[in-house]
Amino acid sequence: MILHRGEVLFRQGETGDLYRLKSGLLKVVRLRPDGSSLLFNLLVPGEFFPHHSLLSPQPYFATAIAVISSEVEAVPAREWYDSLEKDPVKYREVAVQLQHTLRIIQQRLNIATAPAKERIPLLREWFRRHFGSQSVEEMLTQEEIGQLIGMSRETVNRQLRKTQK
Repeated sequence: MILHRGEVLFRQGETGDLYRLKSGLLKVVRLRPDGSSLLFNLLVPGEFFPHHSLLSPQPYFATAIAVISSEVEAVPAREWYDSLEKDPVKYREVAVQLQHTLRIIQQRLNIATAPAKERIPLLREWFRRHFGSQSVEEMLTQEEIGQLIGMSRETVNRQLRKTQK
């Protein structure tokens, strides 16, 4: 299925299928009790998600939204869990997928814990590796960039202006 920018794949609290992102970029946004939202994760091509449901069914932890046009393959949950029971070797496939996810999260944590002046350039490099010529500023708001790298929107704005000179 093709999702266009801003389209929701699933909402926090719902239950349903699993997915593989074939192309594009999805943001995973967690709604807080006060009604505000937090950019929780970014999903890149090749990822199988939701990660927390790969071994057992769980309600969706957050809402998945297309950042750019994205192609997503649905994997019916019942078929997925039945295949795990019939073929325990598939658990190794899940372990490898989760290991890949942990590596991506570690890369982003390295960005978020770098000195403030290095975070925007590091994030730009991460985006270049995954999306070529599309810049982070084209895909995410300053607020979302800040949530992703642990900075206020105002600090992101200042850092963007400094790094554009």
